Amino acid sequence: MKVLMFGWEYPPHVYGGLATANFGISEGLHAQGDVETILCLPHPFGDEDHTYAEIVAMNHVPIAYRELGYDYVKSRLGNIMSPELYYKLREHIYADFNYMNVNDLGAMDFAGGYPSNLHEEINNYSIIAGVVARTYDFDIIHAHDWLTYPAGIHAKRVSGKPLCIHVHATDFDRSRGKVNPTVYGIEKDGMDNADCIMCVSELTRQTVINQYHQDPRKVFTVHNAVYPLSQEIVDIPRPDHKGKEKIVTFLGRLTMQKGPEYFVEAANMVLHRTRNVRFCMAGSGDMMDQMIYLAAERGIADRFHFPGFMRGKQVYECLKASDVYVMPSVSEPFGISPLEAMQCGTPSIISKQSGCAEILNNCIKVDYWDIHALADAIYSICHNESLFDYLSVEGKREVDQITWEKVGAWIRELYLRTLGWQ
Repeated sequence: MKVLMFGWEYPPHVYGGLATANFGISEGLHAQGDVETILCLPHPFGDEDHTYAEIVAMNHVPIAYRELGYDYVKSRLGNIMSPELYYKLREHIYADFNYMNVNDLGAMDFAGGYPSNLHEEINNYSIIAGVVARTYDFDIIHAHDWLTYPAGIHAKRVSGKPLCIHVHATDFDRSRGKVNPTVYGIEKDGMDNADCIMCVSELTRQTVINQYHQDPRKVFTVHNAVYPLSQEIVDIPRPDHKGKEKIVTFLGRLTMQKGPEYFVEAANMVLHRTRNVRFCMAGSGDMMDQMIYLAAERGIADRFHFPGFMRGKQVYECLKASDVYVMPSVSEPFGISPLEAMQCGTPSIISKQSGCAEILNNCIKVDYWDIHALADAIYSICHNESLFDYLSVEGKREVDQITWEKVGAWIRELYLRTLGWQ
């Protein structure tokens, strides 16, 4: 089975959870043994892992014809794409796009990530998808999140192949209900045109059914998972804080969706009971300055650390150095970070309003707004060694069973159902 997959980000260039999930799903599908994935990315850098998918650089796909020699094309593409693929794609240009802002290859550049002209890049990506869909032979289309839904729809119209979309989040999650009508329109158009909708949690599934008016029979829950830790991460030492200062960590975007203010307010309550705790707020976002000011207003700035955005090994070093991990999200479609913390043996506290709460048992769950319960949970883990040890051991054991291979098997099953092959 061949899958034409549209993604927006991919490790090691991680801007958020979408890259992690996209890689995990590619790995899980590859593990099935009979699924080949062609993964389209706006701007690959050449250092991506090609083990689990053939990566197509959309910024090198020609949409306007250019008569170019082999050596020139090879020098321009580097290790991102082969000249043979470039020429093959060039044969399937379907309209004259010279009026677009194309470069010497007849292709369109992408900034990568989430630039200020994001909607323009989403539209350009969908135009290029028409060339890719005409070039490749595939059985089914899989589009990740609203950024790639227009590309998925275009590929479906060109090829007649069924479209699966993967809802990693909706604008209801990102905006706390203040929905952007343009984004909502793109999301709903993707869902209306999809033959199968995969949602990262039952929470998200219900949002898709009720807020986007989708037929429940085509909407399925596909929970995320975690990768096994590499030996390099396993070897990171875990400090022993028994009898010493405890470290409590928040790790994520500092935006209203993630509920950072509840973390600061709960920290303030904990610090009224004990001063033997430090709080680490790792990440960046539009609420960072606000959180720094809030910590200062509460008189707890001396117990707070703001190390900024972390990636890769830094994340695991931070998690392993922590005694408690807190995710107080207001609306979290899934939330992979608590699973990563539990993998490291760090007890986790998560909001009941998060998708991962549906599959995790060996953690503490509180309502995001209940700062009293959150403060009690933080204090209890920091001062009750038996509770810390239990959540550390059992949490790790539980999360080690949540694998991308199992996720890949379920997605493959949904592909077969959508194709009518079983």
